[in-house]
Amino acid sequence: MASIVARVYRNQMVESVHYGDWVIVNQEGKIIASQGDPGLKTFFRSAAKPIQALPVVEQGAADHFGFNDEELAVMCASHNGEPEHLAAVSSILAKIGLDQTALQCGVHPPRHPGQLHLLIRTGAEPSELHNNCSGKHAGMLALCVYHGWDLDGYTAPGHPLQQMVLSYISEFCDAAEDTINLGIDGCGVPVFGLSITQMALGWARLADPSRFSPQRVKAVERIRKAMGSHPHLVAGSNRLCTDLLKAFRSHGLVAKSGAEAVYCIAMPDRGWGLALKIADGSSRPVAPVVLAILNQLGYSGDRNILDQYQPSVIRNHHQQPVGEIVPDLSEAKFERVVNQ
Repeated sequence: MASIVARVYRNQMVESVHYGDWVIVNQEGKIIASQGDPGLKTFFRSAAKPIQALPVVEQGAADHFGFNDEELAVMCASHNGEPEHLAAVSSILAKIGLDQTALQCGVHPPRHPGQLHLLIRTGAEPSELHNNCSGKHAGMLALCVYHGWDLDGYTAPGHPLQQMVLSYISEFCDAAEDTINLGIDGCGVPVFGLSITQMALGWARLADPSRFSPQRVKAVERIRKAMGSHPHLVAGSNRLCTDLLKAFRSHGLVAKSGAEAVYCIAMPDRGWGLALKIADGSSRPVAPVVLAILNQLGYSGDRNILDQYQPSVIRNHHQQPVGEIVPDLSEAKFERVVNQ
């Protein structure tokens, strides 16, 4: 069952607790460390995006259309809707001969406050480009154009594109396709119900793809390089994914968040993958818990970047510190030597 992974303090008294589950495995699926229930089933959400983007590279669409690393990074993103994100998505669409009207991800305001205020001041409306998943959808459209598949209904589970993506998830996570519980994500495409151990395995194989063909190994390495080289395009300003990619650049760590407080990390220097799920879906404890796990594993990151997260301070509306979110790994189990 879920374990307490964080406590929220106000004036030295516990005000709230967050339960969660996490697991680290290697590319063979052997558990390195865990807390709570490694068998917990939930949805992969946007933490699946790097795997969803892989066919763009492996199938040949990236080379065919001349996609650069910035464009590949935004295909893996849950972005803020900042100018760099809009430009990268627009560039992908231009290279495949489409525009934003082809995107079927839906519309929501940009997550970045400055861009939202700009729209309000100018009286402009948000578009599909501002959707945090627009890069993923642009990559999916690129595959459709490359393979000559129908662009209408590309989000449907039965579409050849989504069937291909499902096969990649199945292979990376060692989950038979008919055992994966398909839901619908916020942007309208299928989302994958798996155990967190299966998710961690998928990320371990992003960290160490050596079991796959040379062509797939190159594709994985290219996706990792794109995300690591352009962390701002993976999320944006004041976002944990971007800051974690920057802070642990020397280790080559790759990270991606998912809705409902899912978080995954690939550790290429060890060949391990981490999957975390906070039970109540709150993202509030994710940063302190993730950083505590990395610290326990012996990873050191750039303090100039990480200091804003450690300690995880709660502030009132006057920006005065009034509390703190404290991670709790006391129930974690480390099955193998971690300081490799």
